[in-house]
Amino acid sequence: MSAIRNVFFLSMLFAALLIRDNALAQGDYPTKPIRIIVTVPAGAGSDILARTLALKLTEALGQQVVVDNRGGASGIIGMELGARAAPDGYTLVQGTVSTLAINPAMINPLPYDPQRDLAPISLMDDSVIVMVVHPSLPVASVRELIALAKGRPGQINYGSAGTGSVQHLVAHMFRSAAGIDIVHVPYKGAAPAFVDLVAGHVTLIFSGVISAMPFIKSGKLHALAVTSPRRVEPVMNLPTLKEAGGPDIHASLWNGLLAPARTPPAIIERLHREIAAAVRAPDYIARIRASGGTPVSSTPDAFAALIKADSARYAKAVKDSGARAE
Repeated sequence: MSAIRNVFFLSMLFAALLIRDNALAQGDYPTKPIRIIVTVPAGAGSDILARTLALKLTEALGQQVVVDNRGGASGIIGMELGARAAPDGYTLVQGTVSTLAINPAMINPLPYDPQRDLAPISLMDDSVIVMVVHPSLPVASVRELIALAKGRPGQINYGSAGTGSVQHLVAHMFRSAAGIDIVHVPYKGAAPAFVDLVAGHVTLIFSGVISAMPFIKSGKLHALAVTSPRRVEPVMNLPTLKEAGGPDIHASLWNGLLAPARTPPAIIERLHREIAAAVRAPDYIARIRASGGTPVSSTPDAFAALIKADSARYAKAVKDSGARAE
């Protein structure tokens, strides 16, 4: 009987401590500055997004929220640091479609598991991907592009930021679904890929709207469609791939905020509420849209479901394309 009483006492003590910790987390958090680890250099699109959110969270939480840039190694350095941090709500990490959904399929072993080691808080941004072509390509729609590619197998090429990048894998999905033979030309980053696209050395790219918009506006490149299920800002004039006569492919460049696994649920919920409030603020919306982004928020469960779904989608694309980490 004494053993049973001891087990009962320990279980009650554990429950009481859990209730106390959750109450403390909800009532007192935060009591010191919070760090957001960002896996890209200062000035990059994701960094601007994180800094804009950090300002809003600083106002809402009453504690300084600072950005800590830890770029390199395809985002692995920063993501591992975030995943291994203490689960107390004072170290958060910004994750992207690349670091959360593509890296697990491309890099083995990966020193962090996005679905085991991290707790999703909320999406921060969900930016559209556009199909852009060089003006010399004699097409005015996706339907015409597919017809041209079928008549010229292996003669149309497409650029990307590198093997296994979002640009590569989305283009491979398009290539496979459309049943065409177009040739991949990988570059070391999006910038050199755009240089060669504008010069006409490659003829097609799937790009985030932020990178592509200056070239579209100047007329140096033509946009044919977006890879979203419906038309979206800031390119409402562009049809979806399906509307333009192509396959129904959905892909986007999303960013989200995560905490180390085992962070108290009360802290996750508090941060989620503050992000949801931030993305409704006019000044925040204006700043993100000015940089070409699309401010959004989501529940932790919805963000987790997106990571899971995109991980499966990109794992298939990696396998089918034969992509390997460079």
